[in-house]
Amino acid sequence: MRHAAAAIFLFAIPTIVVAAPPASAQSPALEQACVNVAKNFLLSPKLTTGIVQSFPELDPPGARLTFATRDNPQPVDFTNQIECEFNKAEAPFGLTRFCISNTCYSATEQEPEQRRRYLEVKALMDRQK
Repeated sequence: MRHAAAAIFLFAIPTIVVAAPPASAQSPALEQACVNVAKNFLLSPKLTTGIVQSFPELDPPGARLTFATRDNPQPVDFTNQIECEFNKAEAPFGLTRFCISNTCYSATEQEPEQRRRYLEVKALMDRQK
């Protein structure tokens, strides 16, 4: 009987939901730079982001996000992911590497086409200064 009373008491307590505060180390400018990398690489003027995370305190600083290129995307449409690494966490950031899905692009890539795509995106990013 005591256990039943305790169970009733526990379930009668109102549930308090505490929303997690936004991560204090997030960098909107770093995140926007990664969005611009994705737009330039995909040749897409419109990109809708899902989850966006940035890491200005890491070495190298970077950001990653999920995205969709469809109009009015649903939550299940955010299956694409990009990760970006930069020289520094403040503008001008200096793109050093980015990965879309499982393919990475940087100046040191062994595959010539991946290296070329990196150089193209970097050139476009440098022009936006």
